[in-house]
Amino acid sequence: MTASFLAPFLEHSRWFGGKGRAFAVTGTRELLRLGTDPEVVLLLVEVTYDGAERELYQVPLALYDEPQDRLEHAKVGHWPPAEDGSARPAYDALHDRAATAHLLRAFGERPGFVRLPGHDLDLDAPGSLFSGEQSNSSVLFGEDSVLKMFRKVTPGENPDITTHRVLTEAGSPHVAQLYGWIEVEDLQLGMLQQFLRTASDGWDLALASVRDLFAEADLHAEEVGGDFASEAARLGTALAEVHAQLAESFPTTSVAGADLATAMANRLTAAVEVVPELEEYAASAQAVFAAVAGLGDVPVQRVHGDLHLGQTLRTVLGWKLVDFEGEPAKPLAERVLPDSPWRDVAGMLRSFDYAPHAVAESMPEEDPDVLHQRGVRADEWARRNRKAFLAAYLGGQPLWPAARTLLTAYVVDKAVYECTYEARNRPTWLPIPLAGVARLTAG
Repeated sequence: MTASFLAPFLEHSRWFGGKGRAFAVTGTRELLRLGTDPEVVLLLVEVTYDGAERELYQVPLALYDEPQDRLEHAKVGHWPPAEDGSARPAYDALHDRAATAHLLRAFGERPGFVRLPGHDLDLDAPGSLFSGEQSNSSVLFGEDSVLKMFRKVTPGENPDITTHRVLTEAGSPHVAQLYGWIEVEDLQLGMLQQFLRTASDGWDLALASVRDLFAEADLHAEEVGGDFASEAARLGTALAEVHAQLAESFPTTSVAGADLATAMANRLTAAVEVVPELEEYAASAQAVFAAVAGLGDVPVQRVHGDLHLGQTLRTVLGWKLVDFEGEPAKPLAERVLPDSPWRDVAGMLRSFDYAPHAVAESMPEEDPDVLHQRGVRADEWARRNRKAFLAAYLGGQPLWPAARTLLTAYVVDKAVYECTYEARNRPTWLPIPLAGVARLTAG
């Protein structure tokens, strides 16, 4: 069945990845139904773009016999799309507490709702939808658990589920524990996790530290009360332990350094077409990538794949890493491939560079002396925290020349990606990654 009314709903949904592109809803399929008053339908929607590219989106529906004024903001249309009078008012189920209660109670009771042992799940906890998420939708159940429903779905393994499962079963203290997941046929649709009630966002904490530094004109980064270096070091230790556990839990292999270098070089070529300013640094960046080709085989394993400060949470029990889905722009088949742990390290190093310059960018100023001073202090903060993080990750061991070559290439590769992202989404921030590319390729 197709339903044209779904197209405007998708187009205005924050999590829809096809905004700005011509598309049509070319198919729908009910995956399952559960509950009554409302009845919940997990609906799979096929979207086709010009050029025949297709994507699948999950739209959980809450079906009522009568219109619900309280849910008007979440109205999808009527389901099923029939003319025989059987259609019922349909709302986005994740906005409806009665509908999400059916989803929670299904864990361990309905086929497809897999529940891991070890946690006494509160099945009566009230649900409330998180706001502000970009690509998925999460429902908090009291102070007990969080259900993340994947909006864009792809057949096969979702690395967010499989990675959290092995880390949970291994007893890792660096992730929110996995309680269960939803799996229908070959589609993994959502995951139920521990709610981290004391968590603070790592990016927000870093920005607060930078603001403290900027407010103290006569102090260095290590002298300011909000110094972040100790937290950066704890993050480095946490990442090293997660990488070690992932290497034990998933297969490891190796890839040719020449293949890595070619992939990085190709991404740079594509980025120059979007960001012509990169052309100035292209030759130097290509030289950085070419050095990787001489490393021979490079060990690879399961990694996070899209790690930065915004993918970390600080709790009273330490740092937690979240969202192991990998870079959302990549196809799922690429996101589950093994990669070098240095990709995750590079992501964090770039994030430490981003934070102080993002704060500076958010503080309008025309005085060139003030701008210069902020730039100096931003660089100082970034250097201090990069150094603390990397030293802790290495556990006191030296960074050997081959590892330094590989890490430098991954950091440049990440900065090039950031240039493309900012050019398309936040053009005023483009100078931040461009400056990073210039610094990383100098000399």
